[in-house]
Amino acid sequence: MKDTLQYLFEGNKLTREEAKSSLLEVGKGQHSEAEFASFLTVFKMRPLESEELAGFRDAMFELSARVDLSEFNGMDIVGTGGDGKNTFNISTLACFVVAGSGVNITKHGNYAASSNSGSSNVLEYLGYKFSSDIHKLKGDLEKGNFCFLHAPLFHPAMKHIAPVRRALKVPTFFNILGPMINPSAPKYQVLGVNNSENFMHYKNVYESLAINFAIVHSIDGYDEISLTANTRLGLKGTEKYLTAEDFNLESVRPEKLFGGTTIEEAAKIFTSVLEGKGTKEQTNVVLANAGLALQVVYPEKELTECVAMARESLDSGKALQCLKSVIQ
Repeated sequence: MKDTLQYLFEGNKLTREEAKSSLLEVGKGQHSEAEFASFLTVFKMRPLESEELAGFRDAMFELSARVDLSEFNGMDIVGTGGDGKNTFNISTLACFVVAGSGVNITKHGNYAASSNSGSSNVLEYLGYKFSSDIHKLKGDLEKGNFCFLHAPLFHPAMKHIAPVRRALKVPTFFNILGPMINPSAPKYQVLGVNNSENFMHYKNVYESLAINFAIVHSIDGYDEISLTANTRLGLKGTEKYLTAEDFNLESVRPEKLFGGTTIEEAAKIFTSVLEGKGTKEQTNVVLANAGLALQVVYPEKELTECVAMARESLDSGKALQCLKSVIQ
């Protein structure tokens, strides 16, 4: 690590393999906390390179306790967080709507870092039991087309990493790594990022992976399709912008996406949307995200057709039934 730090302090960049090797050593406990803190600080003092992020992603994925759910052709819909918008759990709700449409969801998530309720918070509150047992995860998929991989159960290397992150008290590249290291290696992913810099990092990394992906960034700062402004969309080999009209939906005012101030309030919004009792704005934003996710699975379909599929899942109660099936 001493040599790596000196190399970085001289203004050099790491290759993907060098970045991977450095973080593998950290994750295996081979370096002191002071050395690791110095390493993290380098990437606060200068912009992170996409090649470096790809290497860090490769290391954390290799260090994870991976689970083979490939037979389910799973999908994950997830945002990096950190947008400071405190929205309700849009991505997690979209997962259940997609599950209700017949697509298996292998969602990776954690407790909230910057909002009041992360995916782990709301699912735990509603009664979902976290587990790393493959039989439980497969059972959930068979019952409700959904299973949840609670991040702390799948990333043992974090015992060497988390204390330094807590001590530093500033965001690091780990704040955007989470969505990239789903230990089930889903076949499909919809990934939300909160700024244009991270959009390009994600696009560059995912172009190198064998995953069907869509990267979304609402240009007013949301890490998901918010319908409050145009959405920047990155797909394999292409990029474009989407408006609310592209989804055949109306624009939404930001205050309509507020997720409450407690986990209890977040859970109430969550269940009300699945029960068909959410506001028009809440419902439409969930449909937009679910619709795009369905188009990733069915690229031959029009986006509005995929939104209609999502609406049918919600209106028929299939999305709600998927939730009920995995929390009984």
